[in-house]
Amino acid sequence: MIQFSEDKLKKVAEIIARYPEGKHKSALIPLLHLAQDEFGGWLDVPVMDYVASLLNILPIEVYEVATFYTMFNMKPVGKYLLEVCRTGPCMLRGSDQIIAHIKNRLNIKEGETSADGLFTLKPAECLGACGYAPMMQLGKTFRENLTTEKVDNILDELRAAAKN
Repeated sequence: MIQFSEDKLKKVAEIIARYPEGKHKSALIPLLHLAQDEFGGWLDVPVMDYVASLLNILPIEVYEVATFYTMFNMKPVGKYLLEVCRTGPCMLRGSDQIIAHIKNRLNIKEGETSADGLFTLKPAECLGACGYAPMMQLGKTFRENLTTEKVDNILDELRAAAKN
């Protein structure tokens, strides 16, 4: 059965309490982030249904939001999510080559996870750091001014960290 831990349920109550009475649906995005973090890095239907029940809203209302925003994953992802920006400024500075390099190095396509389960490649729309293009988001950090050599170093560092 899907259920937040007691600590997370306290956090849920805290998040919902931020919003005026009758506007509890406003807590949906923060609760989806919490659920994604808690339940394996992605949102499957039972998890989204659980969030709907917490907010006393229809499951379709959760699905609509979760599938609209690219920050929510609708299928399992690797331990490390490589979100490479592919919009204009990054593309002009080589993001297509960076994406191709990652695909080749990890033997995956966009949206796929490497055979070892470590890496998922997810092309992203603007990540808001155009001056540092090409770039990618890796968890809560940005990796900027990417080159294929920098990408290789990042992948090697992450692979080594996963072994520890």
